[in-house]
Amino acid sequence: MTTMNFPTSLRYTRLAGVLYLLIALLGFFSIGYAPTVLFVPGDAVANAQSILTHQGLFRITLFSDILIILIEMLLTVMLYNLFKEVNNTVARVALYARLAMSFIMAINLLNYFIPLHLLSDADYLKDIEQAQSLALLFLDAHQDGVLIWGIFFGIHLTALGYMVYQSGYVPKILGVLLLLGSFGYTIESVAAFTLPDNMLFSYLSMGLLGFAVIGELSFAIWLMTRKRNSLGLL
Repeated sequence: MTTMNFPTSLRYTRLAGVLYLLIALLGFFSIGYAPTVLFVPGDAVANAQSILTHQGLFRITLFSDILIILIEMLLTVMLYNLFKEVNNTVARVALYARLAMSFIMAINLLNYFIPLHLLSDADYLKDIEQAQSLALLFLDAHQDGVLIWGIFFGIHLTALGYMVYQSGYVPKILGVLLLLGSFGYTIESVAAFTLPDNMLFSYLSMGLLGFAVIGELSFAIWLMTRKRNSLGLL
């Protein structure tokens, strides 16, 4: 069993848990809910009309994504500090993979900003149909960007799940759930680019992503509610 030397502050781990849960809530809004209201896939005209009708929601979604990125950067460093004593090499892999994900997420926001400018500012393009088509193209590129950062997040979850499992204190079942969920992100992203019409991989990734949701939420709750043990460690 690996002996961990986590920070003894309950506030530290609870803050990490709160940040993790906050990312989940913001992500549900900006990735899960908002796109179903804002976007009409494959229909440039209807898509443009929907964005212009719901400009307020679109801008809130952008702000939500910016908050997610900022919180991600802070949480990533906190998780590294929590688990570096378990395996510093694996902790660094988790650190760099999630920071890379955050960087890609930040760049990918341009694929949200540009359609908003194209559709709401007539100075860019006089041809409305061309503006609508380009807006749809950038939104499709944004979805591809999500799949790209999903690969790096899958790597992060693999490393994090391994460290949770090996820690000797965090419940091993959480490590198992995170590991299973990591494969969901990886399979979803790789299959989308290499086998886009393969339903088997689509269903497989959906099932594994369910483990990711359960594992990450449970891990966040554990961080927020953990108790100090007799050694004063996590």
